[in-house]
Amino acid sequence: MPEQSEETDQADASQPMDQPTADPRLSLLVDGIVRLSRGDLSSRIEPSPARDDVDAVITGVNLLAEELELVYRQFEQRVADRTAMLHQAHLDMKQMAMTDALTGLSNRVELAEHIDERLKAHRKGAPPPALLLLDLDSFKNINDRFGHDAGDGVLREVADRLRRIVRPTDTVARLGGDEFAILVADATMEIALAVANRALEVLSKDVNVEGFNVHPRASIGLRVASKDHTAGSLLSEADTAMYAAKNEGRSTIKAFEPVMLYSRQLRTMMASELRDAIGTEQLRVLYQPVVNLRDGSINSAEVLVRWEHPTRGTISPELFIPLAEEIGAISDLDRWVMTAALQQYVVWQAAQLIPDEFQLRVNISAIELRQLDMVDFVRGLLKRTSLPAKALVIEITESAFVGGGEVETYTLLSLKQLGVCIEIDDFGTGYSSISYLRRLPVDMVKVDRSILREPATGSWQPEFVAAVFHLISAAGLGAVFEGIETAEQAEFLRSLGNISGQGYYFSKPLAEPDITSLLRSGSRLPLASSTAD
Repeated sequence: MPEQSEETDQADASQPMDQPTADPRLSLLVDGIVRLSRGDLSSRIEPSPARDDVDAVITGVNLLAEELELVYRQFEQRVADRTAMLHQAHLDMKQMAMTDALTGLSNRVELAEHIDERLKAHRKGAPPPALLLLDLDSFKNINDRFGHDAGDGVLREVADRLRRIVRPTDTVARLGGDEFAILVADATMEIALAVANRALEVLSKDVNVEGFNVHPRASIGLRVASKDHTAGSLLSEADTAMYAAKNEGRSTIKAFEPVMLYSRQLRTMMASELRDAIGTEQLRVLYQPVVNLRDGSINSAEVLVRWEHPTRGTISPELFIPLAEEIGAISDLDRWVMTAALQQYVVWQAAQLIPDEFQLRVNISAIELRQLDMVDFVRGLLKRTSLPAKALVIEITESAFVGGGEVETYTLLSLKQLGVCIEIDDFGTGYSSISYLRRLPVDMVKVDRSILREPATGSWQPEFVAAVFHLISAAGLGAVFEGIETAEQAEFLRSLGNISGQGYYFSKPLAEPDITSLLRSGSRLPLASSTAD
């Protein structure tokens, strides 16, 4: 029996066994998983009708693929959105870098790019561009009088007006402050001048600021480009022409000329030399006597300054005073003159050459009124010289009074409280009005020489002069007339009443030794009646 059993087992082992058939879905499943791992999230496996365990796995893989594809699409959308946001932010930043925030105009950077583009086109045969630089006249007075918010409104209005006078191919830019530019494409001198004149025309129309009408006029420098220009050189030459226009007068257009470069270089050199000259023997203080027209006695003197340049000779104050204001040296100049004058007053006082009521009239710039330490300087100077405050008369131009802001008004009030006399200078050249004479903190008014100047008809107008005097008297102020050149003028003014006067009829401005001699002599300057006798 055991042997039979072993044989039977061997016989069974020798018979081949049936192999199970491979499920094709498994290879599809493996292939699908491999595609998913490679990033083909759109791959799907078709389940069989059997709906068995293999189909359950296939369904699970398909669901996983769908979820992964959804997540990936959402991720791609977020990346696209962020990329678009970054691109827009870049464009916005570029726009901000190229645009003036206040007016929306191009700024200096974008203007330079446009100039480069136009110059490149010109070198390839296109017509040349022209560059206009505009600087608003007296814009600072608007800022000082009405405040920076009002000034910003005027700048925006100027920008809008300039936009309306140019073509779509032209560029209007704000370079900063009150300076604008217009790049005229495909220009000739005639085209550029036409644009400049249109700019002057639209800027001549008033702008209403807090109920007041102001006129944002401009000085314009113009330069038509050549093929040799760069953006920098074109800007520089247009700027040179603009300064020439400002020096010539308001609402002026000047086209660039090479000689202007020399003038500007000379001005730059003079600016440096003027800084060095302040406080040296190059500057001379002169004194023009102011006469009491009742008896010819000298009751005061106007303090003037002259620049004796070692190589250029005498330089007119009309040249170096505006230059001092431009370079920020006017405060040093004003204070040096005031100090020198009051020190001379002390000398005269010690020598008993002047009466107790004698005064020195010192001109100061409107810029000096904006210096916060101005009052302290005057107080300290009077203390050092031991002079009464009434010995000093500070003369301020009429335009500075009217255009002054809060700081200037505070300075004037403080000086007046100190006891210093305040005088309006050049009255009759601009804003003459009884209303502001009554409200300003002033003691005296100096009438400009133009009021006495003979008109073209050859006869002066005494009735008009009398009306000006009565206007000043009605405001309760003292009157000083400058520019007296004839006996007739002196006699007529004396007949009006208590008036002081100065002019070449009495004396030209004198150096210190000459006026000291005059004061020492005790002379009374000639009046018309004594001359007639």
